[in-house]
Amino acid sequence: MQVDPAGHVTSPRGFLAGAAYAGVKTYGEGKLDLAILVSERPCSTAAVFTRSRLHAAAVDIDRAKLAVRPARGVVVNAGVANASTGERGMADGYELARLAAARAGIPDDEMLVCSTGVIGHFLPMEKLAAAMPAIELTPAGGPLFARAIMTTDTRPKTGAVRFGPYTIGGACKGSGMIHPDMATMLAFLTTDAPVENACLDAAFRRAVDDSFNLVSVDGDTSPSDTAVIFANGAAGGDMISAGHPLASDFEAALRALCVHLAKEIARDGEGATKLVEFTVTGAATPEDARRLVRLLSTSYLLKSAIHGADPNWGRIAAVIGRSGVQLDEAAVAIDLCGTRVYERGRPTAFDPDALSAAMRGTDVTVAVHLGAGREAATGWGCDLSAEYVSINADYHT
Repeated sequence: MQVDPAGHVTSPRGFLAGAAYAGVKTYGEGKLDLAILVSERPCSTAAVFTRSRLHAAAVDIDRAKLAVRPARGVVVNAGVANASTGERGMADGYELARLAAARAGIPDDEMLVCSTGVIGHFLPMEKLAAAMPAIELTPAGGPLFARAIMTTDTRPKTGAVRFGPYTIGGACKGSGMIHPDMATMLAFLTTDAPVENACLDAAFRRAVDDSFNLVSVDGDTSPSDTAVIFANGAAGGDMISAGHPLASDFEAALRALCVHLAKEIARDGEGATKLVEFTVTGAATPEDARRLVRLLSTSYLLKSAIHGADPNWGRIAAVIGRSGVQLDEAAVAIDLCGTRVYERGRPTAFDPDALSAAMRGTDVTVAVHLGAGREAATGWGCDLSAEYVSINADYHT
């Protein structure tokens, strides 16, 4: 399905969003750091959270709220993650949600909260409370929401896709500390389709697993990782549940949008100059295919070679060899930017200068065939540049 990158979280009917500058992030012209997204009507809701055992206050708060009832809105602050902040962090998170719910005119327990930024710092509640009245919630507020949730991101990441009479919109943030295991990664999706909660939850988990859980910038997961989808049914029609004629179309559209957003995260990785797509085929099990994708995407040696446009396919072979996945050595094949560089246990004859030239583009592909089965997986990552080190050497100071 075709994703419109100009779409956003308020492209579906019945959603409002807005943002303001509270002074949490470093000041800059047009900077925003506090945002609200809300549905004008009740929603089905599904969410997936970090598996980190040290998780942010917002993760605990949202899990507790969603265990009781679906939500219809979320408030997000950028600059401070409110993670590893103890009882005060929990109290601050609940208060931020309460303030946002009052601004949006919905019950407290229907407003979720997400925080992203530096770990171990308390939320500046006075600044956030003072900025809340400045948030104007409108159907055109999606782009402002996407800008406000950014931290080291260099640009907003949004999109929308249509299926039948319905629209799914989305926005996400993430540039460093990206290796979701459900970086700092937050993703918010909306749809005006009437989707039953169990169907929404199952489809969303599968879509997240095939998209955000197969993207990596640096191999580090976050205590704040959260992906949420709201379905408000504002476009009308019969409730979509498992077995409904539109259920498969909904899931296909949802997956397409999640993949688009995941790729945008990888493309905007801290210091990145290239988007790298990793495809593994011929795996014995789905787990083997996914494991090798994630190992390839986090190999600093391989990421560095890709940054330098060095067609050193031995970096790929080394990862395959240490991965522990099942393979038939005589059947293993490696392609780099569409060029076969290794097969049948030996290197092929290729033009290294031409391949290096192909690797200088903004999109690089790595494909591995294991010859051990029929399972496959595709994931996304980026190259490793000196700029990544510079950003993270100075991130806190």
